[in-house]
Amino acid sequence: MDTKFRIGDSKVLESRETVDGTMIRRRREAADGRRFTTYERIEMPPLTVNKRSGNKEIYDRDKLLLAVKRSVGKFFNSELEVEDVVTRASDKLYALGNDQITSRQIGEAVLDVLAEINEVAYVRFASVFREFKTLEDFENILKEQKNKVRAKE
Repeated sequence: MDTKFRIGDSKVLESRETVDGTMIRRRREAADGRRFTTYERIEMPPLTVNKRSGNKEIYDRDKLLLAVKRSVGKFFNSELEVEDVVTRASDKLYALGNDQITSRQIGEAVLDVLAEINEVAYVRFASVFREFKTLEDFENILKEQKNKVRAKE
């Protein structure tokens, strides 16, 4: 079965903005009757990522999405929730107003978003990102999070 679709040979059945307003979701029908969904997102100017190793590469939102899915995806009910985490983190990175960012800034942006929406995912991501080696590392991040929650109350 051929799973390739030609967008030009399809018609749009329905268009709607995503809940967060960052994309347009289009439900389409191919000439042979099969249906599929496409998403349109505003293309942002490229960011250069300065890696810990000293290497540089272009910021790849899809690479970040895969990393977040792999590390904390099971803590969310849908792929759209993971998409939202990455969108919000990306927005934070672009809001910095620099065309160069560090891999550390990417990780911190993801942590900021996770801290707001899922504490367990936050701790899990922090343990990988900050390379926890001891139980004390976990205890410290838990204390830090508890203090933040208390400060908000």
